Amino acid sequence: MSESRTVRVVTYNVHKCQGLDRRVRPARIASVLRETGADVIALQEVVSVEDDARRELHQARFIAEELGFEFHIGENRKHAGGAYGNVVLTRLPVEDCRNYDITWRWREPRGCLRVDVRTDLPGEPVLHLFNVHLGTAFIERRHQGRRLVSEDVLRDGRLAGPRVVLGDFNEWTHGLASRLLGEELRSADVRQHLRTRRTYPGAFPLLHLDHVYYDSGLELERLALHRSRTALVASDHLPLVADFRLRTE
Repeated sequence: MSESRTVRVVTYNVHKCQGLDRRVRPARIASVLRETGADVIALQEVVSVEDDARRELHQARFIAEELGFEFHIGENRKHAGGAYGNVVLTRLPVEDCRNYDITWRWREPRGCLRVDVRTDLPGEPVLHLFNVHLGTAFIERRHQGRRLVSEDVLRDGRLAGPRVVLGDFNEWTHGLASRLLGEELRSADVRQHLRTRRTYPGAFPLLHLDHVYYDSGLELERLALHRSRTALVASDHLPLVADFRLRTE
């Protein structure tokens, strides 16, 4: 007899927790994320500085503690003396994690953070979540797309569970990275779920930068931009929320 459960995943570029009012407010980001009701969260552009006197400077830990989540950092470079890169927050148990270097030549260091989370279904099937922030240059993203679909990353034979790739792809046209990922996985078509195909900037979307790709074994039940009053100010992006149904035989 098969069983199923829904897992809510969110991707959100928090822009170093600096809002449209130019104030850096990790607590505001945590508030927005609490509103989404997510199980697993992929954040991009997070700064985490160790400072015992100012807890909020370690943005990853601060937001995780506010939500009661576990956190994992994919450090790509240093910023203001702290780790800067992608972060995954989760209320589900973590089995493994790895940060892949997808930097192209002299461009800004970039990474893809993989976190494997266990569900509460019989046999505890593992969901492999890949948190991605691609570069801003066209040639750079072509290299990064090839790297993502390589045998070392998405096609790693040791990954037995379903895969979800999500994040800020900085790709508003159907470039090579989008084509390669679309051949490897299903693309969440925002036009079927949202009133617009654009996701960025949050207040007045002009471009489609935030993407979600997933294995055919998953069922995408819902895709939505979280547009609360707080979210519209907290970052230049909005959280993109996806509900996936997982099944086991």
